[in-house]
Amino acid sequence: MRKTQMKLGLSMRYLGYHDAAWRHPEVPPGGATDFKYFLNSARIAERGKFDMVFFADGIGIRADDNPPGSLARSNRNAELEPLTLLSALAASTSHIGLVSTASTTYNEPFHIARKFASLDNISGGRAGWNIVTSWSEQEAWNFSRDAHLDYDTRYDRAKEFVDVVTGLWDSWEADAFVHDKASGQFYDPAKLHVLNHRGKHFSVRGPLNAPPTPQGRPILVQAGAAEQGQEIAAANADVVYAAQVDLAGAKAYYAGLKARMAKYGRAPDLLKVMPAVTTIVGRTRAEAQAKFDQLQELIDPLVGLASLFNAFGDLSGHPLDGPVPEPVNAKVRSIAYNMWNLAQRENLTIRQFYQKKSAGSGGLLLKGTAEDVADVMEQWIDEEAADGFNLTPTHLPHGAEDFVELVVPELRRRGRFRSEYESTTLRGNLGLPEYVNRHTAGRQRTALASD
Repeated sequence: MRKTQMKLGLSMRYLGYHDAAWRHPEVPPGGATDFKYFLNSARIAERGKFDMVFFADGIGIRADDNPPGSLARSNRNAELEPLTLLSALAASTSHIGLVSTASTTYNEPFHIARKFASLDNISGGRAGWNIVTSWSEQEAWNFSRDAHLDYDTRYDRAKEFVDVVTGLWDSWEADAFVHDKASGQFYDPAKLHVLNHRGKHFSVRGPLNAPPTPQGRPILVQAGAAEQGQEIAAANADVVYAAQVDLAGAKAYYAGLKARMAKYGRAPDLLKVMPAVTTIVGRTRAEAQAKFDQLQELIDPLVGLASLFNAFGDLSGHPLDGPVPEPVNAKVRSIAYNMWNLAQRENLTIRQFYQKKSAGSGGLLLKGTAEDVADVMEQWIDEEAADGFNLTPTHLPHGAEDFVELVVPELRRRGRFRSEYESTTLRGNLGLPEYVNRHTAGRQRTALASD
């Protein structure tokens, strides 16, 4: 029986996902605002035949100076706007998917529909939108709000937001633009559809003033673990970017999410679950450990405590070598309790926990040889805990280079990852079926019924 191949993405925010990444001697500290720095990382991922590069995003500096003095020691402040960056990357890459976060709380559906449709056209069918609701008060303050919207309101708005965006993407059927110079007809009016949406949060007439896209519509990615977010993913998403730290939890999440899809008339294979994984890989285990130790030694204690603040609040009044307290009023409850449960299982102190947290993205952390890393990744695929992984490297470009040079060949040797791209579109490389415009599909169903 043919072994299931996995999907791979590279998350490229800032300088990597280790809190001390900017202090690594080989990392340019100003790289997060340097296009060439990101282009180099994207080309490494494309050389490795990754499915996509992925940019998380926040519309503001999502941190306070807690504990005092920590903010000035972090590199997570100034960065490039990701859609602008991805549009530039599109012209310098040829196959790799280009996925960015965009908030449903601090945007309007028409803007998002137009921007991602444009990126899909510019890139030849490689765009993806990561749907998030945002969570920080800092973002609210940048958009004329004193406080962030509550959970239920954010997700209610997000559901309608996605409905409007996908409706706008279907404004034009694929063959609407006939461009007939002889007759003077530019488009077929029967294949233009005005949305006329009126809902609780939005009133959007349409149509979208962007042409049909090479993928039919951009890929939809969802990264929230909350109940409402999982429903949005089950109904709409092509990819879920998950944060799971152990096999049992990942299997439960995977099974639960796929089971939700049936009520929306969707087959489980239409959704690819890709947990975050941070890898520290060497040709020997000792080499991998040395790489890890070098970064760990660069963690500033204030930055370590700051990394826990959004989940646990200010822990500077607790003994660093004491237990991790239960979250109180966490900004993102699902993430906070995933973190706390991990600390309980492993009996970690606050110091040990911020060291562990500082090492990656809060997801799976793997350290060792290529064989060690591939063993775990293969197990997660075989036991239906994942369809692939989103690599969140400790530091860029080195974490990506190590993975492409060492782990990718091992995955190929095992028949677990491609040697060449199967398609020029992100949808095709993910193994997803061609998207058919809803109006075209309706016309086809009517024609079949009348035969």
